[in-house]
Amino acid sequence: MSGARAASVAFAAVAALAAAAHAEPGADTGDWPLHGRTTREDRFSPLDQVRRENVSALGLAWSYATGTLRGLEATPLVADGVLYATGSWSVAFALDAATGRELWRFDPGVPRALGRDACCDVVNRGVALWRGRVYLGALDGRLIALDAETGKPIWQVQTTERARPYTLTGAPRVVKGMVIVGNSGADLGVRGYVSAYDAETGALVWRFYTVPGSKRGPHEHPELARAAATWPEDALFESGLGGTVWDAIAFDPELDLLYVGTGNASVYDRRHRSPGGGDNLFLASILALRPDTGRLVWHYQTTPAEQWDYTATQQLLLVDLELGGRARKLLLQAPKNGFFYVLDRATGELLSADAFAHVSWASRVNLASGRPVLRPEADWHAGPRTVAPGVMGAHSWHPMAWSPRTGLVYLPAIELAYRFHPDPGFRFRPGHFNTGEDFGAMAAEFEGFEAARFATCAPTRLLAWDPLRRQPAWEVERETAVPAGVLATAGDLVFQGDDRGGLSAYDARSGERLWSSGASVGIMAPPISYAVGGRQYVAVLAGLGGSAGTHMTELRHRNEGQLLAFALGGAAPMPPLVPRTAGVVSVPRLALSDERVRRGRDLYSRHCLRCHGLGARSSGLYPDLRTASPEVHASWNAIVLGGLRAGSGMASFADVLDAEGAAAVHAYVVERALHEPGALERAAAWAAQHACLPISWITN
Repeated sequence: MSGARAASVAFAAVAALAAAAHAEPGADTGDWPLHGRTTREDRFSPLDQVRRENVSALGLAWSYATGTLRGLEATPLVADGVLYATGSWSVAFALDAATGRELWRFDPGVPRALGRDACCDVVNRGVALWRGRVYLGALDGRLIALDAETGKPIWQVQTTERARPYTLTGAPRVVKGMVIVGNSGADLGVRGYVSAYDAETGALVWRFYTVPGSKRGPHEHPELARAAATWPEDALFESGLGGTVWDAIAFDPELDLLYVGTGNASVYDRRHRSPGGGDNLFLASILALRPDTGRLVWHYQTTPAEQWDYTATQQLLLVDLELGGRARKLLLQAPKNGFFYVLDRATGELLSADAFAHVSWASRVNLASGRPVLRPEADWHAGPRTVAPGVMGAHSWHPMAWSPRTGLVYLPAIELAYRFHPDPGFRFRPGHFNTGEDFGAMAAEFEGFEAARFATCAPTRLLAWDPLRRQPAWEVERETAVPAGVLATAGDLVFQGDDRGGLSAYDARSGERLWSSGASVGIMAPPISYAVGGRQYVAVLAGLGGSAGTHMTELRHRNEGQLLAFALGGAAPMPPLVPRTAGVVSVPRLALSDERVRRGRDLYSRHCLRCHGLGARSSGLYPDLRTASPEVHASWNAIVLGGLRAGSGMASFADVLDAEGAAAVHAYVVERALHEPGALERAAAWAAQHACLPISWITN
């Protein structure tokens, strides 16, 4: 038998054994058929053709230009030699998984003006597959069933109330013939829920609301009466209260439990949201539901009375381990609040909770009560406070991975704090960014520092966490400010990209970097691994965006999205990088009175900052308004109020700005373009004191 033939047979044998060990419906070992590869969401590939001894021979096998310039966060799925993925604006496509040849492409036609309702870019995290169908959640809240062979729509259903600023960015999951889907929008003021739709017909089977619609009811289901008891009469029910289910979903077929994570409050400041106190269920919680009915079996709230944007929507990872001398079915989560949680997934019992990043809002989690021990200095209602983790979280949507070979969780961790400024005059305004913060005051404090924003820190780490020893096994400090999703493989490798455009492979046991690809556009999406024709591939989407990609980096090149697939012996050229052209400051003569600029700063910070950046300085993902063309300045009100560029994603703001307000924002942008440059030294000093916490500051 030839060496190549023997290797092929050995590869197939190992793959077959691994498939038996990880058997789940549809989870063929060569495929990546589910969002986390299995219903356990473990993101572990049993393929080991690529391993630490030969990973240096990994090269680009093929690439596919997505035709996008915005953020790419999707996990591709692979089944029967076909790769399915999504790009910006919820566009779905299918490729030959061995060559990258496009088979079909489907654009759901999301109205571009709805980009205004997306807090964190017009991203999409992927599709679900089931019985020859592809299920896509579109940004405008539609759930669409496509024919997997042709990409033609079969049915679609509106899952959200179009009158409210809902969006849908998460990947659907199919469980027991039902498509499970949530939504986003808590920061703008919506009510969270998770829904199940019949996969054949699109009919609604059940819906679980995560927060009550009122104190006294009537309530849509009995669990809301229990939740309402934790909200006061004077709660801000008109805000929707939040609690959206925008990412984490997992399923245990043996226990017949569906797990979902819920999000933050629609108004962070609980003085305004819940003046009478209360834990505010089911914000920032892990819910275990019966998938057939949507009834609640147990819940655990990670952050009672949530007030720091500490969602529990981060990945829910299901593992079976021996703990305390007995076999346990465990649920692991590392949410934004900085604690790594281990729960019994059958009962919801909290078994451990340990800080994996610097945490200043709580000193610890009391295992007897399951509650955090709050630090009073983190209460920001009386005045500005710097709190860690920041609103980016110690871990966000970027998936972690688990290896049963090492017993370690590989976690993309973030070390950042955030400066909260309370707004004592806050009132809920539909269509506004409703957090309860004084963004104008924040902008005034930060002005002059924005030029150093991207250079002062690179606060991310790849952390190998031991859930039994409750501590890191190793960590790698990364020279990047944007985290990226993680993949673990049976070749004892861990793969992760970075915002500089490289994909790297690390030794799963030591953290040693063994290989890195050539440069592409920045990567924040999670890699996957699959096999076609006996050849193992590692594939990842490249394209920055989202919240971190918008605010925590500065693009050096045009953000032209790519799907990159690597294999041993791959020799395809990396797609060329296109330099980003720097804009030129050319501003009109405007009246820049202190009062007009101050008002413009306040309005800009409420409505424009989350896209166009602090101090009107963009990362490059969105237009840098300081270098707007004379044509943009001449058409300012037609764009801002008239919706002249709604077709490209710049919606009208006429519902929240009048002509004088638009003129004030214009004046502020011009002032920012003309303001005295510099302040780098002051910015670096401020960041060292307030914003960039050393990685060594890890505490229990």
